[in-house]
Amino acid sequence: MDVQKIVSSFEADDIAFVRFEQTDLYGIARSRTIPARHFKEKAVKGLHFKGHLGYDPQTNFIGNSAYSAGVGKFDAVCFPDLDTYQVLPWSKRTARILIEPTYKGKLVEAQPRVVARRQLDKLTEMGYSLMSAHEHEFYLVEKESRKTIDDVVNVRSTVRLAACEDIVYTFLDGLAGVGVDVECAETEHSPGQLEITYKPAFGIRSADNAHTYKTGIKEMAVKNGFIATFMSKPYPDVSASGCHFCHSLWDSQGKTPLLYDASSHTGLTLVGEHWVAGLLEHTPAISLLMGPTINCLKRYLEAFTPSNATWGIDNRSCAVRVKLNGNEGTYLENRLGASGCNPYIALAAIVAAGMDGINRKLPLPPCVKDIDNAYNPVHIPPGTANVPTNMKEVMETLQMDDVITSALGEEFIDCFLAAKRHEILLQENNEENWEQNLFFETM
Repeated sequence: MDVQKIVSSFEADDIAFVRFEQTDLYGIARSRTIPARHFKEKAVKGLHFKGHLGYDPQTNFIGNSAYSAGVGKFDAVCFPDLDTYQVLPWSKRTARILIEPTYKGKLVEAQPRVVARRQLDKLTEMGYSLMSAHEHEFYLVEKESRKTIDDVVNVRSTVRLAACEDIVYTFLDGLAGVGVDVECAETEHSPGQLEITYKPAFGIRSADNAHTYKTGIKEMAVKNGFIATFMSKPYPDVSASGCHFCHSLWDSQGKTPLLYDASSHTGLTLVGEHWVAGLLEHTPAISLLMGPTINCLKRYLEAFTPSNATWGIDNRSCAVRVKLNGNEGTYLENRLGASGCNPYIALAAIVAAGMDGINRKLPLPPCVKDIDNAYNPVHIPPGTANVPTNMKEVMETLQMDDVITSALGEEFIDCFLAAKRHEILLQENNEENWEQNLFFETM
């Protein structure tokens, strides 16, 4: 795709406006919309855009980081990734293109999409590529009453889905129109909780799809009188919303799958074993990157959510669930992710951890057998690390992991941890419903 080709399509597609959009630290879409007649100029010269990495979901300023005085306060100049241009079927005469910020002529290193791309570039240099998809669950509530769209606890109920099929089908049609190839929609474990899954993609397009999926669903919901919330634990007494990260390792051209080995007792190739070992080695640290808010951490205290760095074949109690299904169908389901994660950061964390496993040829620990569960200490290999559930503890764990912090970069880690300290202050202030106020509508 090039600028002129995009401009030439405006008339045929009846496009009057183009949204220049990027993710903030929390995975929230931030954008500026321009008349289409100015697209070429802004695409070539860049669009000035105030930095958002120094703000919380309600755009309250976060102090105590490099972004407090620098990039977070001043305009960045943002340039589009032309391959991400899409006409938005749910928005009147509007297209959207994803952008990345530069500051003083250099890419902003802490911007989540930039962080993810850098890890994927390193993976390509090693001779590999990643096919992946995020599985974000969410709650759907009526905008005015704040009541969930139903009050039934009945997972995958046909009748329950039929009761909300109008809005669900609106989601499915809209997502298909922007290239998010939906495979399945279903009701989940709690009232108003839904999951829509879609086909995986290679490289950065996976996280782009997740960003489009979350933002698109939120937009379509609000246009139809609903709120879709990807807040991980919006209600204290019902299931949290997760974001499993399903992925497989391929050669750098995306032609040859590299995980499955029928002759291996694990079902995995040696490189696949090293990759999983890397994920387990860094599970305590990357748990914060995949469940990044105080609210997200509450999810780790529930059933079907990992509590330690374990793996198993088709075992939902483990951090890494290995799905063996032949050469092209085998994939890994990392179950750490909370729905409130930023998909770009989650992808970057997984790639950094997996690459370290390959680079250091880490041995794969024994698995938790499929008939056992990883919540019972009897079934856990000796020395297995636990997943921290306290924000201060998990922040220290991340800071002590030199591999992950070095891979994601000092600028990003500084910015990210400043946001976590900001959340701790909000928690310590003990304001009523601070989590709901901060996350429910924004995430």
